[in-house]
Amino acid sequence: MSKLAVALVAGAVVAGAVLAQSPHNWPQFRGPDALGLAAGTAPLFWNLDAKSGPVRGLKWKTPIPGLSHSSPIVWEDRLFVATAVSGSGNAPLRVGLYGDGDSAQDNGVQSWKIYCLDKRTGEIVWERTAYKGVPKAARHTKATHANTTLATDGRRIVAFFGSEGLYAYNFSGKELWHKDLGVLDIGPMPEDLSWGFASSPILYNDTVIIQADSKREAFVAALSAKDGRELYRTSRKGVSERSWSTPAVVEHSKQVQIVCNGWPYIAGYDFKTGKELWRLKSGGDVPVPTPVFSNNLIYVANAHGGPSPLYAIRPNAKGDITPPSPARSSAGVAWSEPKNGAYMQTPLVTGGIVYSASDRGILNAYDANTGQRFYQQRLTYAPSAFTASPVAAEGKLYFTSEEGDVLIVKAGAAYEYTGINRLGEVTLATPAISQGVIYFRTRSSVVAISDQ
Repeated sequence: MSKLAVALVAGAVVAGAVLAQSPHNWPQFRGPDALGLAAGTAPLFWNLDAKSGPVRGLKWKTPIPGLSHSSPIVWEDRLFVATAVSGSGNAPLRVGLYGDGDSAQDNGVQSWKIYCLDKRTGEIVWERTAYKGVPKAARHTKATHANTTLATDGRRIVAFFGSEGLYAYNFSGKELWHKDLGVLDIGPMPEDLSWGFASSPILYNDTVIIQADSKREAFVAALSAKDGRELYRTSRKGVSERSWSTPAVVEHSKQVQIVCNGWPYIAGYDFKTGKELWRLKSGGDVPVPTPVFSNNLIYVANAHGGPSPLYAIRPNAKGDITPPSPARSSAGVAWSEPKNGAYMQTPLVTGGIVYSASDRGILNAYDANTGQRFYQQRLTYAPSAFTASPVAAEGKLYFTSEEGDVLIVKAGAAYEYTGINRLGEVTLATPAISQGVIYFRTRSSVVAISDQ
């Protein structure tokens, strides 16, 4: 388990959270270090779809207005989630497996909101509107105007709504500061396609890290978490033309770096200065998965446009580490897999195995050290789309389909399917796990599921 999941003494500062008072905190996208690994257990059997059988396992369900793929985050007894509420009351969402790149017809007035809930009861403690207005950039038909996940360090909550700004609140809901970063319009070629913003903020050592690979100006930046003051901004021109990935903070051998998925390059930057440390020519031209640091390697996946690689990068890499063709490794790349297929989902690493699944539900398991593939297996027999990234607890891996079916697979070198549980509602957001409860943001609600 990551050191971020371990309770630390007062005053300690760790990646992704300050003073992780409880190993059950889930402070950012995919929890501590974005590993998706929960401390303790998680429920194994539930059903929220009354059409398929008796409802069981529901601890509470709280309706949340609007449309959002923002994942829940948890700190102590508070749960936070973001949403965008259309003034017209109609926010179209097209899910499933399709290749259309159209923007959604959802450009009317929106209200970008943050909700604070009591994680024990689901009661809404407070809600705040960060911004209200016409979206400054369009979104994809499967995206929302609130794709990003909040981040917290136990003192403040940071929300990044792309073109609508960067915001910080305290735990009482008081706005501390906000920053307008201009129009952040992200999309593939041709230029008239706009797919929406999806890169979540990261909090590390009183610093907010953001990645904004927009058409006009791609950059990675560090800002003071105390007042929003910009500490540095590093251009990614020539490094990344587009990315929807959340950056990762990697600590290794007294060096701290920021790792950004991207196209045409994946790159690492010095945390203190923003100076580029290394770059790697990437394959997939729509980079979505977040980099994951585990097992002393940085795992990065991307896909689309033909190639769909998975890389295992050494954290001490320097310069251009692109392996010469047809090699799959270099001084900075321990191993790579050219046909991994991970498009939307961030890989999961646990027990020395990397699990990486495609948006079509094809799961690959690799030896984390060597890249040897242990198996390839379809998660469901019927065609299903997967956008939410997997999470894990106590040796069980949770994969959530867009239809709201949650498939559980046992961790290990051999594929072992253990069951399916139904949410009964469209779900594209990655769940959070805390103290034996798993929290989902569905199309209309936040739901808490427990075995008790």
